[in-house]
Amino acid sequence: MTTYLIRRLVMLVIVLLIVSILVFLAMRLLPGDPIRMLVTQSESQEFTEEQIAKLKHEFGLDKPLPVQYVNWIGGIFHGDLGTSILHRAPVAQEIIRRLPITLHVGLTAFVIGLIIGIPFGVICAVRRGTFIDTFVTTMSNLGITVPVFWLGVLLIYAFGLYLRWLPVMGYTSPFENLGMSAKQLIMPVACMCLFPIASMTRQTRSSMLEVMRQDYIRTAWSKGLKERVIIIRHALKNGLIPVITLSGMGLSMIIGGTVIIETVFNIPGMGRLAVTSVLNQDYPYVQGIILIVSTFVMLVNLLVDLTYGWLDPRIRFS
Repeated sequence: MTTYLIRRLVMLVIVLLIVSILVFLAMRLLPGDPIRMLVTQSESQEFTEEQIAKLKHEFGLDKPLPVQYVNWIGGIFHGDLGTSILHRAPVAQEIIRRLPITLHVGLTAFVIGLIIGIPFGVICAVRRGTFIDTFVTTMSNLGITVPVFWLGVLLIYAFGLYLRWLPVMGYTSPFENLGMSAKQLIMPVACMCLFPIASMTRQTRSSMLEVMRQDYIRTAWSKGLKERVIIIRHALKNGLIPVITLSGMGLSMIIGGTVIIETVFNIPGMGRLAVTSVLNQDYPYVQGIILIVSTFVMLVNLLVDLTYGWLDPRIRFS
C-alpha cells in the first residue's frame, strides 16, 4: 500500500507539472494582450507606451517565457499563485474566498445525489418490472436529458419571479444568515443534483441487477436469509464498485463543473471566476484555478482507487 501511494503521488506531481506547462503556454498563445485590455478598461487615465511597458515589467510579461514559467512555479512552492493583472489582487486570496462557495453548492448537490440516487437504484433492482421500477427509471432517463441552464431558468421564473418564494440569485454564507443561505441554495442545488440522482439511480440499478444474478446471492436466498440482510451485506457492497467510479467523476467536476449554475444564479464561485478570467486573459487567475482543479481531480481519482480495495478484498495494490 505504501509503495502504491508513493507511486501515485509521484505520478500526481508529474501530471500537475505537465498541466502547468500546457496551461501556461496555452494562455500566452491566445490572441490579445492582458495589459492592453487593462489599459482599455481604465477610464481614469490615458496610458503612454512607456507606462504600458512599465506595467508589463511589473507583471513580468516582458521576460522570456521560460523565465516567466520558472518564476510562476517558484512562487507556487512559496504559496504564491501570482497577482491578478486586472484586479491587482493576490490570486490565492481570491481563490480562497471563492472556493468554499463552490464546494458548498457542489458538495451539497453531490451528497443529495448519493442519498437519493443509490437507494432508488437499489429499490428499482430489487423490485424489477414493478410500477415503481418503471416510474423511477423513466424519470431518471428524463433527468439525464434535461439541460441544466434551461431548468435553472424555469425555476427562476416559477419560484423566483412568479411565486416569489425564493431569491433568484446571489449567495449568502450560512455563518452569516442560515435561512437566507438555505433559500438561495435550493434552486442551484436542485439543478445540480438532478443529473447525479438520475445517473446514480441508473448505474446502481444496473449494477445491482448484475450482482443479484450471482451464485453467492442465490446461495444466500437458499439459506433463508432475510432480504434486507442479503441486499445490504452481500449485494450492495459489490454492486457499489461501478457506482464509486461514477461518483468519483461527479466529485471531480464539483470545482470546475459549476460554471453554468454559477452563471445562471449569479453565484460568486470558482466557475464564474474561471470564465471571467479566460475572457479577460487574466493569466494568473486561469493558471491558479486550473492547477487547483487538476490537483482536486487527481486526489479524487486516488481516493476512488483506494475505495475499490475496501469494497472488494480481491483487489490488491502493488
